[in-house]
Amino acid sequence: MILEALNFAASFPLTSADHRPFIRSSVNLWARANRCAAAWADHERRTKAAILLATQACRQRRTVVVLGSGLVRDVPVAELSALFDTVVLVDLVHLASVRSWLAIKGLKNIRLIERDLSGLDALRQGEACEPLAFLRQVPYLDLVVSANLLSQIGIGAARQLTGDATSDTLVRQVIAAHVEGLAQVSAETCLVTDTGYTVIDRTGVRLETVDLMHGVDPGPARDSWDWPVVPFGEESPDYQIMHHVMAR
Repeated sequence: MILEALNFAASFPLTSADHRPFIRSSVNLWARANRCAAAWADHERRTKAAILLATQACRQRRTVVVLGSGLVRDVPVAELSALFDTVVLVDLVHLASVRSWLAIKGLKNIRLIERDLSGLDALRQGEACEPLAFLRQVPYLDLVVSANLLSQIGIGAARQLTGDATSDTLVRQVIAAHVEGLAQVSAETCLVTDTGYTVIDRTGVRLETVDLMHGVDPGPARDSWDWPVVPFGEESPDYQIMHHVMAR
């Protein structure tokens, strides 16, 4: 708890006022990632491998933008820094722990951008939902990576829309807008996302299955795997929550 409090306190002045409400959830994720490091290791390795595979399709390697860079545990930042002239990491919050890690690594060509990538506010105001339109303004863009972000956009939108009769429709729209936005990018793209999860008890019985894409087709998978986001003992000794991940 002390380390979490320190990370929160250090991150607060580094984060814009609009995004400070999201620091707590980022710190909570940071703490869970540390506790579940062994269970998450394969997922992080495979996500990094999918991203590095996508770099091989780039005719040039000038700028790469990583959407949902998060804790950068699942993003091969050092490798991307060596491969590209500029690496742009985009997320709601860049924790002090992440900034410190980048500084220690001495990676000089990293740029951090705070941005809401959901497009939900525009949608609720009756405007066009184009959350990735800003990518058209990025010069020399050769690769865009969406790193374990898409399902979180849906989860975050659902939380904000609690009690809204149009919630399901709007959540589907923000998810679809992200997929469509990637399709419109004039650069190579890499999408890694968990598409759903299953709650499993110790006998292997599936207690619940949830579609995190809300019926939206994210496209054909080049690779897929399971990720024990909540291993046995994290929330309960009686069940685990297994997320199903795809990369394309």
